Amino acid sequence: MFSTSGKPGSMMWRWESNSAVSMGGYPSEWVGACLERSPICSLGHFTVVLSSHIRRSVSGIPYLPPWVARRPPPLVTPHIEGASTMSSPSPASTPSSTTGPQRREVFSSRYVFMLAAIGSAVGLGNIWRFPYVAYDNGGGAFLIPYLIALLTAGIPLLFLDFALGHRYRGSAPLVFRRFKKRTEPLGWIQVGIAFFITIYYAVIIGWAGLYAIKSLTQAWGDDPDTYFFSDFLQFDAESAFSLDIVPQIALALFFVWLLAIIVLAVGVDKGIGKVSMIFMPILVITFLIVCIRAVFLPGAEVGLDALFTPDWSALTNPTVWVAAYGQIFFSLSVGFGIMLTYSSYLKPRTNLTGTGLVTGFANSSFEVLAGIGVFAALGFMAVQANVAVDEVATSGIGLAFVAFPAIINQMPLGGLFGFLFFASLFLAGFTSLFSLLEVVVSAVKDKFDLQRKTAAVSVGVVMAILSLMLFSTTSGLATLDIMDKFTNNVGIVAIALIVVIVVDWVLRRIDEFSMHLNSVSSFRVNTLWRICVVNITTLVLGFTLIQELITLSQEPYGGYSELQVALFGWAVLAIIVVVAIIAPLVPWPSHLSVDGPPGSDFGVLPEFRRAYHRPRRWGSDADFEPFDPTENALAVPVITNTTPEGRTTP
Repeated sequence: MFSTSGKPGSMMWRWESNSAVSMGGYPSEWVGACLERSPICSLGHFTVVLSSHIRRSVSGIPYLPPWVARRPPPLVTPHIEGASTMSSPSPASTPSSTTGPQRREVFSSRYVFMLAAIGSAVGLGNIWRFPYVAYDNGGGAFLIPYLIALLTAGIPLLFLDFALGHRYRGSAPLVFRRFKKRTEPLGWIQVGIAFFITIYYAVIIGWAGLYAIKSLTQAWGDDPDTYFFSDFLQFDAESAFSLDIVPQIALALFFVWLLAIIVLAVGVDKGIGKVSMIFMPILVITFLIVCIRAVFLPGAEVGLDALFTPDWSALTNPTVWVAAYGQIFFSLSVGFGIMLTYSSYLKPRTNLTGTGLVTGFANSSFEVLAGIGVFAALGFMAVQANVAVDEVATSGIGLAFVAFPAIINQMPLGGLFGFLFFASLFLAGFTSLFSLLEVVVSAVKDKFDLQRKTAAVSVGVVMAILSLMLFSTTSGLATLDIMDKFTNNVGIVAIALIVVIVVDWVLRRIDEFSMHLNSVSSFRVNTLWRICVVNITTLVLGFTLIQELITLSQEPYGGYSELQVALFGWAVLAIIVVVAIIAPLVPWPSHLSVDGPPGSDFGVLPEFRRAYHRPRRWGSDADFEPFDPTENALAVPVITNTTPEGRTTP
């Protein structure tokens, strides 16, 4: 510790040791850093007075100003006489901050992050999946299990993703490596799932972009079904795999990938953040116009009645509840690295739970809005064709590229309506696309210590080539359908279930994340959150996964050949697992801290960070973890001056 002595107008202090000897409950290094920061007055003796109102973290560790956390203990003995200012440690005696890793990119504000997170969550499934799922599972009554699923699974899992990424500051593999060395493969599984989803998701966005242009002339004619499958996709149902490229699909896909690579190469805030700030308001305004126009179509009330008329008996059907949890789970982009990666770009003190609540409810609000717009349009279509709504109601690709073009043909100003609808699909899909791509780019960037532009271009080009080879061909639709089924319904569900089991049931560290959430957030989580994550989510995900595996093992999916299902379904899952086993064998860059929360990634020097430890309370096999001062809020050490007359002044 240090000592002070001298006469009025002078001060002498020195470091007696570098050990964390406590002064008033604070390690002497912290107090020394405070003194080093403050200017020296010329009036008498100094005393260090720590405020009695200092906030403390949930673990009992005092909060520190960020500038204290960034300064290591001096390794020399300064000697200050009179009114001279205390000098900083010499460069030779202080570890150089220039040799460490660069500061991790951050979103410029919570608002920018929130728009990026909402943009990731609001995707194609909100528009073409939710309306039919709600209609097919009890109509208006479905909103009850849907809301319960949002509160008991969707938002709690979103909180967990936010806490993992924000606490361990990295891509998915780096986060799990820092969390526990043996859990790094979990991060690579998430990267693998995001990789395969991205390469087929991009082609749907390309379709939407082309259809937005074709809507102006209604190029599909009187038979949208035949046009889409035969003329537009040139789909060959007999071919298991083809390399026959469809030129217009390939060209659209090329531009989608080019735009995505540019956005990610620019950076997190200037690329992802700025594009989200532009695209999301445009998406909301555009789709709101679509919904308002649809609601005022003749027969819209028929479609809305079909959607919102409740079938209360559906609430006793377990399948309806599973459908509600599945819709929430797939819609919120949780469990496979997106929200985890995004939250790693947040500033140290960001309201995680408040942001999670806004993201969750904004996503669900958009889904309900989509349900209104879609079924109002389907009601118009049913009345025009003089059939029941259930005869025209559909979901997915059939809804977007067959049913809606038929609706556009029958409505006034259909070309403008079609352009706005497909532009909405494009915007919703694109904001989700670059969030998926960022999961892969961030992992490669961290693992191989690449610059962002290099990582974005390298990863983007490889994925674009693979995407063009598989999905711009005459067999692309079948490949897309199979890969989507296995990566979403098996891959995402399985990895989310494994992560929850590992975090709590195996390592019993769920309390670590509840403490982290509470240390930075306005809305505090408690035992109810842990019950939702550990018990309810585990039960629902486990049941869903078992159900899917049984269904897929009984017969080939979708009537496709066994070769197609094996090649683009089971083999894809096997590749993901193999890569997840091999990738951890590649060493991380030497300058990266891979053990515990990365204080050094915030500018906290490793030597300073490793000097302090606090006991773990969550029962893992390690006794201590590094203390990261940057997690905590600010406290203000007060420096006072004793005058020759005995008075104490600031």
